[in-house]
Amino acid sequence: MKFFPCYALLLIAVIISSCKDSKNHVIETVEVSKEKVIHESASLEAEFKDPKVAEVYKAYNTLKTALVNSDNAATAIAASQLMTAYANLGVDESVFKNASAITEDTRIASQREAFERVTTDVETMLEDALESGTIYKQFCPMAFNNKGAYWLSNTKEIRNPYFGDMMLKCGRVDKTLK
Repeated sequence: MKFFPCYALLLIAVIISSCKDSKNHVIETVEVSKEKVIHESASLEAEFKDPKVAEVYKAYNTLKTALVNSDNAATAIAASQLMTAYANLGVDESVFKNASAITEDTRIASQREAFERVTTDVETMLEDALESGTIYKQFCPMAFNNKGAYWLSNTKEIRNPYFGDMMLKCGRVDKTLK
């Protein structure tokens, strides 16, 4: 039993020396880029029978791209440009009001909700409006709590306006307009 205190002291000494902080630790730092990637609209290869409808689609596409970039200020400006194109075409008040909702509420979530209605309006205008080329009707099944929502695009490549960079490539091509 005389050896017990000696063993205990030896055990404590070993524990203390093994748990001692080593000064040879290498601290690595990782730099995270906070630069936001700005997505640009793909070039339009479709041609329209009516140049006023072409202007509506061009303004719509600018609006969609602003939503892809999650830029609420650019979205409001693009919606204003769409309203101008609507006025030049002569649309119903309800169509005009859907685009106006985007300029009135600067919250990106509200702008995306209004964009869903704008997409329906623009798609209706595009029926039998193409001279040549293709416009792609795309769908995100997860938008609006898995209700899903459509948008129109110049390319097959998915750039989701309902989630932006959070889920940029979420979606599929549902239909082609020719």
